[in-house]
Amino acid sequence: MRSFSLGTRLALIVLAGTIATVGSVLLIAYSALVEDFEFILTEQQLYETRRISAEVDQKLQLKLDILSDSASMLSDGHKLHSLEEIAVQLDRQRLLKTLFPDGILVLDDKATAIAESFFVPGRIGTNYADRQHFKRAIKTREPVISRPIIGRTTGVPLLSFVAPIETDDGDLLGFLGGTINLGKTSIIPKDMLREIANDDAIFNVIDTDNFLYVEGGPSSGEGIKPLPEPGENPLIDAALSGISFGHIKGPDGREIIYATSHLQKLGWQFVRAVPYEWATAPAQQSFFRFFGISLGIAMIIAVISLLISRSATKPLDRMTRKIENMVRNPSKAARLDPRGPREVRNLALAFNRLMDERDAISEMKEHFVSNVSHELRTPLTSMNGALRLIESGAAGDLPERAKTMNGLALRNGERLQLLISDLLDISKLSAGQMALSLVPQALKPVIESAVSGNQTMATEHQVSLVGTSDPELTVVADGHRLRQILDNFISNAIKFSPAQGRVLVQAEKARPGFARIVVRDSGDGVPDAFVSRLFERFSQAEAGTTRSAKGTGLGLAICRELAALMQGHIGYYYDQGANFWIELPLAGHEDVTNHANA
Repeated sequence: MRSFSLGTRLALIVLAGTIATVGSVLLIAYSALVEDFEFILTEQQLYETRRISAEVDQKLQLKLDILSDSASMLSDGHKLHSLEEIAVQLDRQRLLKTLFPDGILVLDDKATAIAESFFVPGRIGTNYADRQHFKRAIKTREPVISRPIIGRTTGVPLLSFVAPIETDDGDLLGFLGGTINLGKTSIIPKDMLREIANDDAIFNVIDTDNFLYVEGGPSSGEGIKPLPEPGENPLIDAALSGISFGHIKGPDGREIIYATSHLQKLGWQFVRAVPYEWATAPAQQSFFRFFGISLGIAMIIAVISLLISRSATKPLDRMTRKIENMVRNPSKAARLDPRGPREVRNLALAFNRLMDERDAISEMKEHFVSNVSHELRTPLTSMNGALRLIESGAAGDLPERAKTMNGLALRNGERLQLLISDLLDISKLSAGQMALSLVPQALKPVIESAVSGNQTMATEHQVSLVGTSDPELTVVADGHRLRQILDNFISNAIKFSPAQGRVLVQAEKARPGFARIVVRDSGDGVPDAFVSRLFERFSQAEAGTTRSAKGTGLGLAICRELAALMQGHIGYYYDQGANFWIELPLAGHEDVTNHANA
């Protein structure tokens, strides 16, 4: 590698990086695809089992509700109807017979059978009070569904539904019961069974209390069968373990994804499982498609990187010259280590020289600002004060020529003091030491004050200065700093407006929650090439002319920083003259509150 040129090194690095990246992405992508499809498939099985469980639960509750409604028809509110009347009532209840095709019983208050929908030897006179669901019904006086039980007289697995029969005063008269033979009648709708049936999918309903297959035993159509012994069927073992979803090896040794849902009312577990290939197959298809695309992209990147890296060293000399030119416009950067190929060494040395110049200028600027703060401002304030006293006549009358010279000195002293204030403001803003007091400010008096304060300057430049504002507009701002921004905008507008021109200061509602103040002049506007740098520090559109020499180029930069501290924005656009604007949050608006609290 040491003997290779920089271009060859770059080509090899890019090529190796491309291959490593594409390979890593492919491996990660395939793993992620399999996980995603496995997750989706598992969620689908959970949804299916929960949907079936919920529908079965609704069906059971419907049967119980209808049974409860029918129970109230077997008494006159004080006592049970006669057996003949009960027999007639049972014969008329066609819906009840449809819902409970395996038998309807009427029992007395001791839970002894006294009437039935069709004859079963030995059922009349049988007492069921020892059954758990009857005990619960006697105690709670509420309709009850039993867990799967073996019929006392029929000897078949069944579900028993019991609804109490009560007097108007709430005394127990007896019970109305309905049974479903689980060996003959499925409580899962047939259309649902057809929907979930699939040659590769597995669907079981197991009774966890009695360890029985309710649906989907070892062979289809076998009905109620005992569960296999532990260890014989991994899917049944997983379902009984309490883990509601996952993937395991199925009874035939293939990996499967399963999910379960428990119907607490019956103690049944709904189990659905599908082959693991259902997750890997679409993942593989997506992977191969992605692999082909990635391989093509990798080849293109390899060719392009080879061509680019061969010519990568040619621009280095040009880059070196560009960096040397940056000495005139310092920017933040660190020193470069002057080692490596010749081009890189030259670039590093040029950049380091640039940074040396930047540091020197930075130190000079800081020293200058410090001198302004400590050495110039205080004596300048005294000088301006003395000149004002002389101008006011405190030292006696002066000759006309002396008055003119004193006025000229005072104006230039005040201008110098403004320049020093700008430098001190930008220094405070840079250091984060500028403190503002944000309180509600009515805009109309602020604009009127700004117009009044700049009226003399407007008169000197033969410019008309007008301000308008909605009296109800109130913003959250620092009044002193807002006035500073407006003074800057207005003074610039006056200076750059032609004689007999007009400067308008207008406040209006802007976007929701904000008010906008626009200072509009009738000048030629800002040159298009300068607009992007308009609010940068030390930027002047006419550098080198007498007009630009009147300022430091800091005014608009200070305005931008002050607006940001007041949670506002400033900007510029041209429309028959320069339009400088500032947006500030309205007082009382919820967005303003959030800004103020931030």
